[in-house]
Amino acid sequence: MRVAFIGDIVGSHGRDMLKVHLKKIRQEHSIDFVVANYENASHGFGLSVKNANEIVGYGVDCMSGGNHTWDRKEVEALFDTHEILRPHNYPDEVKGTGCKVYEVAGEKLAVLNLMGHYSMPYTNNAFRAAKSTVEALHTEGVKNIFIDFHAEATSEKRGMMMLLQGSVSAIIGTHTHVSTDDFQIAQGTAYLTDIGLTGCRDNIIGMDNATPLKQFLTGIKGHFDIPKKCKKILQIAIMDFNDGKCESAFKLKIFDEGTIIKTDAWVEAE
Repeated sequence: MRVAFIGDIVGSHGRDMLKVHLKKIRQEHSIDFVVANYENASHGFGLSVKNANEIVGYGVDCMSGGNHTWDRKEVEALFDTHEILRPHNYPDEVKGTGCKVYEVAGEKLAVLNLMGHYSMPYTNNAFRAAKSTVEALHTEGVKNIFIDFHAEATSEKRGMMMLLQGSVSAIIGTHTHVSTDDFQIAQGTAYLTDIGLTGCRDNIIGMDNATPLKQFLTGIKGHFDIPKKCKKILQIAIMDFNDGKCESAFKLKIFDEGTIIKTDAWVEAE
């Protein structure tokens, strides 16, 4: 099966890039299933019902979340009506789930959403949740497992790879909005510390420069806003899973002026 993942969709500019490019990408690259992170999709904070429907209409099959999942109250109803996840290591009493299993290209695919700890809201241990959930999926006969690990600390993301490599098909990081240059496949597990945002690329993590610069200069916080105009990017990882292993993978960076940069994941020797 061929699975694609799009990191943090930031505001209307990120959604616009999906509208323009995603269906064409799915067709050109014969993609069977698309996962995208929604937590910044509605003006940078959370997900509205309107924008959820919009994103699904552009060709996304499943949406994963993060620390901004709960920014809009209406998200709770979406857990009953849409294929969306919240971090799985929230306590069991929290509405929704962070793990779903789908039938894709004649095989089972599990999508697991986890959230790290450094500078994040309080949750259960992400590493213990990951380990126990993956073991349970294997017991159920699910081999193809994709993980969106939403975390600030690169060490936590790398630690998750060291814990699970060889046991899951892919671990891709989100949250920082800044793409990293370490896409690899090791022991059949694809790994990328952070895929980067889909949205504005000529400012600060997809947001207007004014408020974050004021905070850097003065220490005074303010409300972040999406710029009205900007240069845009779409970042998508495309991976081939077979019998639980990732056999090949590459990333596309698509710029609004038409440039496309393709980067192949390197394969570590066994």
